[in-house]
Amino acid sequence: MELTPLGFPPLTLAVFVGLALAALLFDLATHRDDRPISLARAVSWSIFWVGISLAFAGFLYVQHGSEAASLFLTGYALEKVLSVDNLFVFMAIFAWFKVPDGLRHRVLYWGILGAVVFRGIFVAIGTGLLHLGPWVEVAFALIVAWTAVMMLKGGGDDDEEEDYSQHLAYRFASKLFPVWPKLYGRHFFVARRKLEVEAQKTENKGMSLAARGAAFATPLFLCLVVVEVSDVLFAFDSVPAVIAVSREPLIVYSAMLFAILGLRTLYFVLEALKRYLVHLEKAVVVLLFFIAAKLGLNATNALFHHGISIDPTTSLIVVLVVLALGVAASVIFPEDESAEAEVTER
Repeated sequence: MELTPLGFPPLTLAVFVGLALAALLFDLATHRDDRPISLARAVSWSIFWVGISLAFAGFLYVQHGSEAASLFLTGYALEKVLSVDNLFVFMAIFAWFKVPDGLRHRVLYWGILGAVVFRGIFVAIGTGLLHLGPWVEVAFALIVAWTAVMMLKGGGDDDEEEDYSQHLAYRFASKLFPVWPKLYGRHFFVARRKLEVEAQKTENKGMSLAARGAAFATPLFLCLVVVEVSDVLFAFDSVPAVIAVSREPLIVYSAMLFAILGLRTLYFVLEALKRYLVHLEKAVVVLLFFIAAKLGLNATNALFHHGISIDPTTSLIVVLVVLALGVAASVIFPEDESAEAEVTER
């Protein structure tokens, strides 16, 4: 059977690309407006994206067997749950920039397209590095474990609002482009001639166009840049974790891609359910330690031949069970609302 450079036959690559593009175009065609997305609609779209991912897993099962399907599903579930923490950060970013609900889908769309590109680059680099030897896996294991430790240490800092005007991406974009300090509809950039009219309005008194430039960036663009750079930083943690599942670039990238493409609608689901999923982050920490251990076992087995490893099916079961326990714990042991209210009052 003829194989592509990614290690799979052309049919598999064609199905992956075709399915992803068709679903993405369908999503774009049905999200042309800037209306807020309701919880019911977000749930429906999230189910749609999960269905697309399961369809590709079914194709892998038929064409390449249960191991390939298990590897894909494990990587998909890992990327999905690791992205949950990213989405909580995006919520804080949107709140700080005061982005209306109807415009958040637009920022997420462009942000996720950027994530698709950067994930591809990181996967290519990461899977390539693994060929250098088992010590690379040791380094990846340390990165993943360090991420878990940082999440544990930062677990109590949720009430501290970050000043995103000090974010590296914000400062860089502000130096690169002149900035109009108010949102201008759904636009990332606005022509100077339009802003000259805006500056004359009473509500914009005091705003100047002293900076040079034919076009000015809006806070919506600054928000997009901060979201994009934040996601790239998250990728340094999530890519090694998913690569721990499989060394096959197509398996790793397809798992991450299908997980990422469903994040826009998942964001609105999590935004509504955030207060109820209080123990989900603990499940993420447990999974990160598990992945670090898996990487460590793989590396030490290559170095010392102890014969201990974790097979794909076991990895998938562990990921699903830990996620289920995190959700169940959130339902059984909800956050104390009275204590939360007391903290807010203080």
